[in-house]
Amino acid sequence: MGVTISEVDKGFSDWQALLDLLHEAFEFQNARINPPSSLYKLDVKSIAQKARDEKLFLAWQGKQLVGCVFARKQQDSVYIGKLAIKHEFQGLGIGKQLMAEAQGYAKDCGYREVELQVRIELIENQKTFTKMGFTETQRTTHAGFSQPTSVTMNKLL
Repeated sequence: MGVTISEVDKGFSDWQALLDLLHEAFEFQNARINPPSSLYKLDVKSIAQKARDEKLFLAWQGKQLVGCVFARKQQDSVYIGKLAIKHEFQGLGIGKQLMAEAQGYAKDCGYREVELQVRIELIENQKTFTKMGFTETQRTTHAGFSQPTSVTMNKLL
């Protein structure tokens, strides 16, 4: 059975399943990154609000939620965030499909660039996004830290 990608609609209500998917997908980062991901500030109510404020694409295998990505309009680009794939579905191209949807959304909105951030420690994620055509544009530092903690990457569409 193939995976389908859909834009979240008003009929979607299983915000706990979405939050669980994100927690599962981001869990490997917990012992590696500092400060912790902003994901852990989200709860069911705030993730639902995030989906109303941004564009949310979901990946499904049948009725099982297996991936997601958020896309948010900025001044000059669309910011792509919270890309997550269930562990057992990683490596099957679902992340590329979700990224393609987010980039298509950016194009449809008239943007010529997408942006994302990756933690400094997550070299493998940086390499994955580089393979998708992203290039590093800057390094940023979270409040309270003296060294960069994130890599900003952009892609022209």
